[in-house]
Formats: sequence, C-alpha cells, structure tokens
Amino acid sequence: MSIDGNCGGAEATGVTPEGAAWLASAGTYPRSTRVLWDDQPTAPVVLACGSAFDVVSAPALFGRHMLDRLWDEGPGSGPVAAHRGRMLLFAAPGTAQRLPSLLEWEEWGSGGASERGRAIPPLLCHGTGDAVTVPAPTLLAPPAPTAPAHLGSRWLVAPDTRAPWLPGPEIMLWAAVRAARSAARRQLSEPSRAVPISIFPPADQDAKVYDVSRRR
Repeated sequence: MSIDGNCGGAEATGVTPEGAAWLASAGTYPRSTRVLWDDQPTAPVVLACGSAFDVVSAPALFGRHMLDRLWDEGPGSGPVAAHRGRMLLFAAPGTAQRLPSLLEWEEWGSGGASERGRAIPPLLCHGTGDAVTVPAPTLLAPPAPTAPAHLGSRWLVAPDTRAPWLPGPEIMLWAAVRAARSAARRQLSEPSRAVPISIFPPADQDAKVYDVSRRR
C-alpha cells in the first residue's frame, strides 16, 4: 500500500490505478465513479460499504492511536483515510456487524457505564446498507491552509491493489483496546495541563511512514 508521510525519506505516491479500481468496485456503477474522478480529481466520493469493505470511523486522535498500534505492534492496517475530523479504517466485510458485539462482550462498549466502556470513544461501524464519503484518489498530501473545507480529506494508507488486505473485527477490537490502554497510560504519566489541547493537529504534524513490508 502507498503510505502518507514526510519522514524517513519515504515519498508518498497516492492511490494507484489498481487501488482506485478497487474503491470504485464498491459502487453500483464503477465506471461512473472513475469518470467522476477524471472530471473532478479532488472531489470526495460516496462509496457503499458491505461488499468490497466495511469502514470503522473513529475520532481523529483515537483513530490515529489505533493506526499506530496496528503498525507498531500488530499486523498492519488496510487502507485508511482522514475525512472531516474522523479516521476511516477500512476493514473486512462483516466487521461493522461483529465489532460492536465484541466490544460489548469484552465490556469495552463505547459509552458504557464502566470505566472500560468509556475508555473507547464512539466508533461508527459502517457495513451493509451504509455508505461513507472518502477522499478522491489524488488527495494524499496535506492540503494547503487556504484549500476548501472538503480538502481536509486525505489518504493516510492508500490502497494500491485490487485486493488489499483488510483487518477483521478481532483485529479492530485489539487495536481499539490497545489504543485505549495506551491513552490511559499517557494520562497517568503526563502532568495535568491548564490549557486544553485540540484533538485536531495541523495536517502536516505527526506525519508518519508505516513500513508496509511488515504487514502480515
């Protein structure tokens, strides 16, 4: 997969034609989607979930922690996009139906009564019957400060094959739990701050290259 980042000497390459074909295959009319991208190369597009992929949508900061856990300690991730303050983690079909049940079973359900339940922010699971808005294949690099609002979308892990590897519900559960535990450890180790910190850092901060050669 093509990776977003500006460190480590790596160069971001964006969504490949094969990756774009995979994204377009989620729609009823893939050719129309490709035509739209040709005519409006920076326009986000709405894609149906449930056939080619499901999507787990997390708040930006927590989603970034999930992504880091997947790459630093786990098997890697599927394609990942940032869109309007949310992190969209592409997952195997069926994940949207199964993941909420797994979170509840393990008492990590979002918004639960226990501390564990509140440790994971609401995760929006999009599957059969749902659709998500994703960045255009060209949107990889951080947008300019004066760009239109919709250009806040970009790919963090860009699809580059017609059959990318996608994590299932168990892996997404593992990543969410690891991210929650990591956040709890940071809160215990860091001094309290008088000034609130925004969860939306500038687009060019915290850029990271994920080593795709390690993905299992």
